Amino acid sequence: MNFGISGLSLIPVRTEPSERSEMVTQILYGELYEVLEYLPGWQHVELAFDGYRGWIDQKMGTPVSQRRYEKLRNAPCAVTTDIFSLVPVTREQNLMLVAGSTLPLWRPYLRQFSLDDQVLRMTGAVSYGKIKDIRGFVINQALKFFNAPYLWGGRSPFGIDCSGFTQIIYKMAGISIPRDASQQVLLGTALSFVEETQPGDLAFFDDDEGNIIHVGIMWKRNKIIHASGKVRIDNVDQFGIFNVDTRRYTHKMRVMKKILP
Repeated sequence: MNFGISGLSLIPVRTEPSERSEMVTQILYGELYEVLEYLPGWQHVELAFDGYRGWIDQKMGTPVSQRRYEKLRNAPCAVTTDIFSLVPVTREQNLMLVAGSTLPLWRPYLRQFSLDDQVLRMTGAVSYGKIKDIRGFVINQALKFFNAPYLWGGRSPFGIDCSGFTQIIYKMAGISIPRDASQQVLLGTALSFVEETQPGDLAFFDDDEGNIIHVGIMWKRNKIIHASGKVRIDNVDQFGIFNVDTRRYTHKMRVMKKILP
């Protein structure tokens, strides 16, 4: 079959078909992908959520038919919002889910979902449908990740990079944005001053060559939540991010964007 879904907490996606290869992103539980190419033990895949491509270990994926793939892709999205959840599978086994995981075929009134023929019950927090205070929700979810370690290519509380952080927080709020900061910056409406931003807006930072290299979530006045070494809170102004520990600027401001309604 040429389609699959993650039935694990997360699946590493690598640049090359090798365990030693760089991890560029992760597929969280319930996220779909299309298989573009096969090599012994490996699959070259494209993620349905953001179009990202890379190689996964074939043993880690769960194949699905094209019909089921389309059904799952077109179904309303339910996303876990607790940092970590344990879902009982049998008396001896649990399913481990991290924040931002997708619950396939979610039945909100029964609090049930199913990856295959087995129906599972979710007792933890789930984001499903329209959110009333979306900006407050984004900030509350972002603060849950406080002190999560930085990991290049990571998208989970156990290791996350700057753009993975913003993408997963927005995913929990029901908004899909691309994987990389250089892609995310192309969205939304530009804001000229820090004072114009609202909680939940994104700020982007560049290097000396003008390349977008970092992104964070604006909070209250002159504060930003971002992943740099860990998910942390620092000061921010029109010049960039001022690290509260080192007492120096670490990232140069390029632009602030309003993407949330």
